[in-house]
Amino acid sequence: MTDASRMEVTVEHSIPLDILDDLCSRFIINVPEEERKDLVRICFQIELAHWFYLDFYCNEENNLKPCGMKEFATHIFQHIPYLMPHSKKIDSVLEQWREYKQAVPTYGAILLNEDLTQVLLVQSYWAKSSWGFPKGKVNEEEDPSHCAVREVLEETGFDISKLIDKNEYIESIINDQLIRLYIITGIQRDTKFQPRTRNEIKSVEWFTVADLPSSKKDMTPKMKMGVGPNSFFMVVPFIKRLKRWIFDKQQKGAQSTRRHRHKSVGDIEVSQTKTKKQQQQQQQQQQQQQFALAIQAEVQDAQIMRQQKTTNSSPPRNIRRQENTRSHKPGFKRQLFQEDEKSRTRHSNHNSNTNGNSASQDKFTLLPADLLQFTAPSWVNFRFDYDTIISCFN
Repeated sequence: MTDASRMEVTVEHSIPLDILDDLCSRFIINVPEEERKDLVRICFQIELAHWFYLDFYCNEENNLKPCGMKEFATHIFQHIPYLMPHSKKIDSVLEQWREYKQAVPTYGAILLNEDLTQVLLVQSYWAKSSWGFPKGKVNEEEDPSHCAVREVLEETGFDISKLIDKNEYIESIINDQLIRLYIITGIQRDTKFQPRTRNEIKSVEWFTVADLPSSKKDMTPKMKMGVGPNSFFMVVPFIKRLKRWIFDKQQKGAQSTRRHRHKSVGDIEVSQTKTKKQQQQQQQQQQQQQFALAIQAEVQDAQIMRQQKTTNSSPPRNIRRQENTRSHKPGFKRQLFQEDEKSRTRHSNHNSNTNGNSASQDKFTLLPADLLQFTAPSWVNFRFDYDTIISCFN
């Protein structure tokens, strides 16, 4: 192309030649020679260059006005030598490309590491210095998920067929073309990636999601990685929704963990509460049984003493032992109650001094207040009201 013709193109289309050179070197010059014959395929690369031009060159700094796809494609066809012979039929070429693009969607995948902080991007030979998600066009009658598996395998060498979820994806329509990216999680960072296609994928690398730009003016990657947002222009349309998806996923995971933890703690607390209640009930039952046995022993002893008072004589020891044996265990009374030695002396004196008293007097002097005083080892501060208890049996 002569300088005159280059100047003529520049004036006619008002796009500086240095910008055309940059765009062509980024997206078109490196297309393999066997692919150059497919003008529809070339149009897809021109479309990428057009997006880049609109996003990063049409601004106040460069003072360039946006243009449509037809005008931009005409620039490219007239600027690249091997495309110049086809510049006269640019309308028919673009029409074929649009029909193909609308009929053939693009499917791929977003591969995230185990903690959802990093994403895998690929760099194409055809899109120099630009990164994107592994994806490609669907074949005739091919299932979308199968297309995504195939494209990821071709561009990264990694098989996602067992990890893909057909209902988990981010989808956009960009310039009349459907692009769907399935979200794949749990990829280990040390995975070895090896593209299976030649002269298509230049590099495969991990990038931190938080460092990727959410818009073409987001300078986060420039500050953190030294790479401008223009290198991720094919990623930008998906980053906001990807970050939202990751946030929702982490929130659900945190809620699930809290529910599981609260449920486990609650189960432990309920189990401990049940155990404590059971122990308390057992202790209460044991105390009630001991109390009932003690009452029986006290009443029986009081009745025996009453009989001794009435007959003015003490029954033989063997008879009293037999009566005690019928009501309770021989050793139980000795363990719970101990009769005071002083009480035994008073009891003996009282029997000897009341032999001649009348029955009416016996009725009111059966059990003096200090006749029976027992000290229970387990009930140090407790005493029975023996008069009240005996009166219940009269």
